Amino acid sequence: GKWHMGVNCKTRHDHCHHPLNHGFDYFYGMPFTLLNECQGSDDPELAKSLQDTYWFYTQMIILAVFTLVIGKLANLFPVKWKIIICLALCGLLHFISWFSSYGFTKHWNCILMRNHDITEQPMNLQKTTSNMLKEAITFIERNKHRPFLLFVSLLHVHTPLITTEKFQGRSRHGLYGDNVEEMDWMVGKLLDVIDKENLKNTTFIYFASDHGGFLEAHRGNSQLGGWNGIYKGGKGMGGWEGGIRVPGIVRWPGVLPAGTVIDEPTSLMDIYPTVVQLAGGTVPQDRAVDGHSLLPLLQGTEQRSRHEFLFHYCGLFLHAVRWHQKHSGTVWKAHYATPVFQPEASGACFRRGICPCFGDGVIHHDPPLLFNLSQDPSEANPLSADTEPLFDTVVRRMRRAVEEHCKTLTPVPQQLSPYNNIWKPWLQPCCGTFPFCWCNENNKT
Repeated sequence: GKWHMGVNCKTRHDHCHHPLNHGFDYFYGMPFTLLNECQGSDDPELAKSLQDTYWFYTQMIILAVFTLVIGKLANLFPVKWKIIICLALCGLLHFISWFSSYGFTKHWNCILMRNHDITEQPMNLQKTTSNMLKEAITFIERNKHRPFLLFVSLLHVHTPLITTEKFQGRSRHGLYGDNVEEMDWMVGKLLDVIDKENLKNTTFIYFASDHGGFLEAHRGNSQLGGWNGIYKGGKGMGGWEGGIRVPGIVRWPGVLPAGTVIDEPTSLMDIYPTVVQLAGGTVPQDRAVDGHSLLPLLQGTEQRSRHEFLFHYCGLFLHAVRWHQKHSGTVWKAHYATPVFQPEASGACFRRGICPCFGDGVIHHDPPLLFNLSQDPSEANPLSADTEPLFDTVVRRMRRAVEEHCKTLTPVPQQLSPYNNIWKPWLQPCCGTFPFCWCNENNKT
């Protein structure tokens, strides 16, 4: 499915970010992510604010060139034609570089790969659902006689909500609901194969989402990004519960009793140590591993999550901290930074398309906004020293936890810098002879 980690580092064929270079033995799916541009939507999604910035710089260069040309012709500026021509060429190269990044997104980056080979460029979204399902089922059948790890990262329920014709109009909740229905059907098909191959009692299955609903995703009056219930905020907002709190569903008949509900905070970081334990291994001891195995919680040998603190980031920036107090079971949340909603009372960043992580789109809080999630899961009533006797004690303890956490971090280069987001022809995955990148394994083109 959706890998979303990219492919290359220095050359078009080094595949340094590819799944096969990170422990997987087989890959089929998108090396990047699913965007509105992949279906030719009129509503661009990829780094819209960055595109606006690049277009602004382009306009400034064009204005400077015109000013110099007019000044030269009117003898207002003693500037050489060579300088004007060089500036014009630099402006043209600047425009070509960023427009190649974003103007041809569908052709360059909406691709499917099998292992190291591109199978579709651009991908046929109408066939992606059946292709993904067929690959996953074939993988199970191919590996049914030995232990296997199958990671299925569905393109559902991600905008632009690609839904096959037979599921369109099925739901009372519009296109998003239709997409959920199709995802549910796909999961059911995979479970059917597990049952058919008599793997039900020996297969640990974990289903979860990576974030809450994308509130800003709209098409006209239609909400495309889901709904977060009583929880505030949504996808990409750093710390608000609506962007973080998602259900996790586990199935392992014969080992885990059906119908059990565990109301403890866990994390997707827990998948790694859980899988390692299931495989009979041990996690590396030479680094800080933030996840904990879920098995003690699931099997009932432990009643409390091992996560005393969880740290919620927006990009590079720590926005919030959750403290699951051991002796009382109370869950506190401190927000050090929150996005500026636009409009103010909307609960989302509709004017920006997605909330920023820093700059003038963020409010910093000192002291932090503190909530007792055990009593106020909607984060509607921030506490203060006047309303909460433990306010200062809790804030001090959480600040100390942040300091301890920061000691475990290793600085890394900024992945989302303008340079890293500009198109680099020498890294572009290409099926065929660059720049004529076009293929479809079914049509043998």
